[in-house]
Amino acid sequence: MLLALSSVSCFAQYDYAPSKKYPFGRPNPDAPEQIKDYEPMIGECKCKSYRKGTDGNWAEPVDMIWTFQYIMNGMGVQDYTLKSDGAHSGSIRQYDADSAQWYVHYYTSPLPGRAPLSYWTGNKEDGKIVLFRSQKSPQGYDGFSRLTFYDFKDTGFKWIGEWIDVGNTVVVPFWKIECKRE
Repeated sequence: MLLALSSVSCFAQYDYAPSKKYPFGRPNPDAPEQIKDYEPMIGECKCKSYRKGTDGNWAEPVDMIWTFQYIMNGMGVQDYTLKSDGAHSGSIRQYDADSAQWYVHYYTSPLPGRAPLSYWTGNKEDGKIVLFRSQKSPQGYDGFSRLTFYDFKDTGFKWIGEWIDVGNTVVVPFWKIECKRE
């Protein structure tokens, strides 16, 4: 009898994790309020991923499924993609109240041994989630990678990856994704 009571109390600590009733989990009420920044993306969308080629033109789109869910008992957000070209990827997203920003760690199947993982930091501002990390341009100029989630609707959302110079005068998009809920 004691064993049964112990296992019940143990599982209570996972009330906000993905379950049959909540397949994408729920935000934990003890998490920072910003955990809800990703609420418009929680669930599964069918998307088109467009990357710029070395010639500067957009390549043909890659079909992908992009799934977002609450993890760590509703204290963080994970996303992952399944792409028709086999190059799957994902991120772990945690909000740090002390620094007042999101930390987003990215991983991808083509580079499984990359250590440490690439990460971006940022916040929700003006209805968009904007994340940055230092990154040189392909030509070696100092700048930033900026990732932006925007145009949130019940039917989906959009995402764009851009390189920006340190003076914020040159903006070069390198990846864009358009997602629709089914």
